[in-house]
Amino acid sequence: GRKEKIRRPKTWKHPQPISRAELTQMGEEFWDTAPHYGGKKEIWDALRAAAEEDDLSLAQTVIESAGVVVQNADLTICYDEKVIFFWLGSKYKLPKYVLRDPSNLITIK
Repeated sequence: GRKEKIRRPKTWKHPQPISRAELTQMGEEFWDTAPHYGGKKEIWDALRAAAEEDDLSLAQTVIESAGVVVQNADLTICYDEKVIFFWLGSKYKLPKYVLRDPSNLITIK
């Protein structure tokens, strides 16, 4: 299949302005709980490494070497490689807040 080039999600806005600490905590809670809803730990680990990687080409390498099937180029929906026609295997949904900072992130000067 055609390899999808990954990209950051489009700019988004949190319902309220949010601090870096709050954003980090939301991310930690997501990564701590997400594997309990299914999927393989090694796929979650690869998705986290890619999400936290600033260099998109390096993130792409991480995703490809783990065998992640990217449905949405911004990584919000992925599958593990066991998927055939998207109904076998596991679906991995990533919230935008682990992929890109919101436009209303509070930056402390």
